[in-house]
Amino acid sequence: MQRVEDQIRKMAAFTGVLLMATAEALAQENQAGTAARRVVVSIPDRKLAVVESGRVIKIFSTAVGAPESPSPSGVFQIVTSISDPTWYSKGKVVPPGPSNPLGPHWLGLNLKGYGIHGTSNPDSIGHNASHGCIRLRNRDIRELAKMVKVGDQVELHGERTPETDQIFGVVTASTQAGAMAGVGASQ
Repeated sequence: MQRVEDQIRKMAAFTGVLLMATAEALAQENQAGTAARRVVVSIPDRKLAVVESGRVIKIFSTAVGAPESPSPSGVFQIVTSISDPTWYSKGKVVPPGPSNPLGPHWLGLNLKGYGIHGTSNPDSIGHNASHGCIRLRNRDIRELAKMVKVGDQVELHGERTPETDQIFGVVTASTQAGAMAGVGASQ
């Protein structure tokens, strides 16, 4: 009887080790599938980057807030993702379609009224032209919406940082002059 009990204990110990190894492997696999993904926006560069596990996946050109309605700086989260949004402003309602200022997709941030979206004015991309939101070309917002999800972090940088230098390139006198040319542009 003692021998049977010893075999059962050995089998239970082996099964426990096997279950722990399996759980650890699944945890590592799940962690790899949910790599840290961030959206990094350089307001002075008017650029947006999708960064995953420290690696730049894609960079998009944007329009950012006009001088009278600047884009906020800070760390936010995507809280909504809406295809074909309706735009509401001061008693005006614009349904989904080519004249909708939000374009084909809205990624709302946890700062009420602010988000990343498409545009009915593609000529505004590359300029300080929005009411504070981050605008992308319609094809770009469709692509971005497939790359990110609710809960992803969005960093809006109002000034250059060592990280934005690394992501978007170091500003030289000629690139800074080009950037300044777009500061006063509007819709």
